[in-house]
Amino acid sequence: MATTSYIKIPVIDKQIMRVTIVGDTPLIVHAWSEKAKQMMLDKQQKKADAGKHDIKIPINDAMDSGYWLTEKPEHGIDDADAERKFFDAIEAGAKFGFRADGIKAAAAITPKRTGQKIDGTDMRGAFFIKGSTDASTFELAEIVGPAPTVREDMVRVGGQSKTADIRYRLMFEDWRIPLEIKYLGDGKVSIEQILNALNLAGFVCGIGEWRPEKKGQFGMFHLEA
Repeated sequence: MATTSYIKIPVIDKQIMRVTIVGDTPLIVHAWSEKAKQMMLDKQQKKADAGKHDIKIPINDAMDSGYWLTEKPEHGIDDADAERKFFDAIEAGAKFGFRADGIKAAAAITPKRTGQKIDGTDMRGAFFIKGSTDASTFELAEIVGPAPTVREDMVRVGGQSKTADIRYRLMFEDWRIPLEIKYLGDGKVSIEQILNALNLAGFVCGIGEWRPEKKGQFGMFHLEA
């Protein structure tokens, strides 16, 4: 006669805390544009015109650098048209985000960088940051504050024979990002340790382009008390 056995599955103690990080230095964003991804794919497929660039229209490049929560304007056909489309979108209430996994990554690596004895694997599995929307394979947390400006930078690109290029990206001068943190109430890493790591991350790692982790001083922040 068959016997029936039962398995008790413990309830997972999932907790949620809502916090806000506040920018201490400007945040420079740089999303991968569809054009850049297509150029990489064309190069890998060895297409004849791979690597060829269209005429550079700075505002188009800047618009492509942002993570848009509202609809991104179409490219302008020239400088004036692109500028008009960008500022029309701003006046219409354009909203932008930042990758939630990028913020988590900064907090997860911070204990190791600051000499704390918290295992990196434990830290990465201890919490998750919920974004305000799904975008392909990642979530975006909304950037709150004044509209971004367009930033122009000279950069060097390409292996040993580096060449100069001009990059146009969106920059947020005065910014804050509300976050929803999911964590285990009875987990190995406490919520106090998670929040401490997030706060320290704003100083030792930062987020975005030219952050402290990448030899810059942009994208620094602190946890709102």
